[in-house]
Amino acid sequence: MTETDIGIKINIDDNLKHAVYVAKKLYFEGSIFIYPTDTIYGIGANPLNEKAVKKIENIKGRDEGKKNILLINSIDNLLEYVDMHSEKYMDFLLAIWPNPVSVVLSLNKKFKNFMNSSNCAFRIPNHRFCLKLLEELKMPLISTSVNKSNNPPLNEPSSIIEEFSNSVDTIFYSNKKNYFEVSTLIDLSGRKPKILRQGKMKVNDIIEKYFK
Repeated sequence: MTETDIGIKINIDDNLKHAVYVAKKLYFEGSIFIYPTDTIYGIGANPLNEKAVKKIENIKGRDEGKKNILLINSIDNLLEYVDMHSEKYMDFLLAIWPNPVSVVLSLNKKFKNFMNSSNCAFRIPNHRFCLKLLEELKMPLISTSVNKSNNPPLNEPSSIIEEFSNSVDTIFYSNKKNYFEVSTLIDLSGRKPKILRQGKMKVNDIIEKYFK
């Protein structure tokens, strides 16, 4: 398939630089795309674009306002959106990222009002395409599972293309092995960390080191 075809499909292994360029363009145009991450495939868009967020909700057929995990390129960038309780939290994030660990953090006043929520989950992913794209964006990127509401996530490119090629603007995919495991999810919006979901990476020892 080429970029002139309906339901564009781009193999990131063929030309990573070009794939990042196209994804960046789609992001700022308010478009929706599917892409591989360090965990499962994600549906992506600009979380600050309300129309784009609603498109994702419609594609997945889920309730309005359900929270998405946001990918970010650095902790410096992250601090534009969240309030950090202490330096200990900063040290903890530096120790776990980039990795398949998503962390719920308290949003700052500006972003809290925009998101209509007091907190949100963020992750610096351990994935080349994602990191290069995020470095270009210097903004958060939605990463929500590729599935219809109440259905299991799709992770095989062929299945994703079959079901979602007419729903999104572009599907980025890779022929490299994907481990098909969700991220570990930790709530760090309070005073002590709480593991909400055990995923690909075990973090108990790291939590114990920083929060004895």
